[in-house]
Amino acid sequence: MKNLKVLAFTHKHVELKDLGNLVICNEELESRLMNLKHNMDIPEVFYIGTCNRVEFVFYGAHDLTNEFIAQFMEKLNFCVPQERLQCYLGQVNKYEGMDALNHLLRMSCSLESLVVGEKEILAQVRRAYERCREAGFTGDFLRMLMDRLVKTAKEVYTHTKISRNPISVVSLAYRKLKEIKSVENPRILIIGSGETNQNLAKYFQKKQSSNFVIFNRTVENAQKLATELNAEAYPLSELINYKGGFDILITCTGATTAIIDNTLYQSLLNGEMDKKIIIDLAIPNDIDAEVLANNAVHYIEVSSLQAIANKNIEERYSELSNAEKIISDNIQEFLPIIKQRRVEVAMRQVPQKIKEIKSFALNEVFASEVQALDPEARDVLEKIINYMEKKYIKVPMVMAKEILVKVNENGVN
Repeated sequence: MKNLKVLAFTHKHVELKDLGNLVICNEELESRLMNLKHNMDIPEVFYIGTCNRVEFVFYGAHDLTNEFIAQFMEKLNFCVPQERLQCYLGQVNKYEGMDALNHLLRMSCSLESLVVGEKEILAQVRRAYERCREAGFTGDFLRMLMDRLVKTAKEVYTHTKISRNPISVVSLAYRKLKEIKSVENPRILIIGSGETNQNLAKYFQKKQSSNFVIFNRTVENAQKLATELNAEAYPLSELINYKGGFDILITCTGATTAIIDNTLYQSLLNGEMDKKIIIDLAIPNDIDAEVLANNAVHYIEVSSLQAIANKNIEERYSELSNAEKIISDNIQEFLPIIKQRRVEVAMRQVPQKIKEIKSFALNEVFASEVQALDPEARDVLEKIINYMEKKYIKVPMVMAKEILVKVNENGVN
C-alpha cells in the first residue's frame, strides 16, 4: 500500500479560477500522461478532473519530495508561467500509502466534495479511471483500488443519509435560478454539451422548457443532447453568427480562457435590452469579466455557490461519522485482499520457474545420464519428476495462503 500516491489540487486550497489551468482536456490526456509515465517511470496512473478538483493517482516507489512533484508537473506540460507553476506547488495536497487510500475513499464518497453527499463525484472518478484504463495507463493495483472505491461509496450512499436530497453544483445553480423571475418557456442558449450542461438541461426538461439551441466545439458530440432536447446543434465557430436571441445563457466548456467577450455578447444580444440570466459553470469561467462590467445580467457561477454549499455541509455533518465508519471498515477489509493479491501475482511465476528447472536438469545437467537409461526407466523417471513438479507447485501456494490467513486473523500488518 505504501506505493499508492495522490497529488491533489482542490477547491480547499486553490482558487477555482486558477484550478482551471490544471485541467487536461480529453484530446491531450493520453499524450500528456504517456509523457509523464515514461519520463517519471510510473507503472500505473490515472487523472481526475472536475469543476473543483484536479488529482493524479498513481502507483510507484517514488518519494513525494518537492523536487519530484516539480518534475511531475513539468512533465505534464501545463501552459502556465514557471512562477505560476511554483505557486501551484505550494497549494498541492500530497498523500501516500494509507493516507492516500483514506483520501480516495473519502473523495469517492463525497466527503471531500464542495457539497458533501453529492453522488456525481463517484461517476466522475469512474469515468476518469475508465479513460486511463482504456489507454493502458492503469494496472492490477489500480483496478482493485477502483473496485473498492465503488463498493465503499455505494455502501455510504445506501446506509447513511449523507446523500439524501443531494445538492450538486448543478442543482445549486438551478435552485438559484428559480429565485430569479424569468419569462415563461425561456429561450435557452447552451454552450458546451458536456455532463454538467446535460444535467442542468434535465432540470429544464422537468419544467417542460422546450426552446433550446446548442453550440459545441464538435457538433457530433452535441447531437445526443440535441436529440433529447429537440434542439438544433451548431459548431461553436458559428456562435458569432447566431441571431436567435436568448433569455438564459448556459455555458460550461473545457476552454482554458473565456470564450465570450463583450463583442461576442453584444452580437448574441442582437439589440435586445432586457436583463439576461447567465449560468457559467465552467472552470475557468467562460464569460469574460468585461461582459459583467458592461451589461445588466443575473450571473450565476461556481464560486458564488460556495456559501450555499457550506450551509449544506453543516446540515449533513451529523452523517459524517457514519460514513467514516463504513470507510474504516472497508479499509480493514481491503488490506488483506491486497496482500493476498500480491502473493497470487508472485506465485504465478512458480509453475514456470519449476518447469524451467526441470527442463534444465533433464536436458543439461543430467542429459547424458538420462540418455543412458532404457526407455522404461526414462518413462518412470518422467512420471516421478512430473509428480514432484505438481506437488512443488501446489505446496508453496497452499502455504502462502495459510500464512495470509494467520496474518489476517492475528491482525498483523
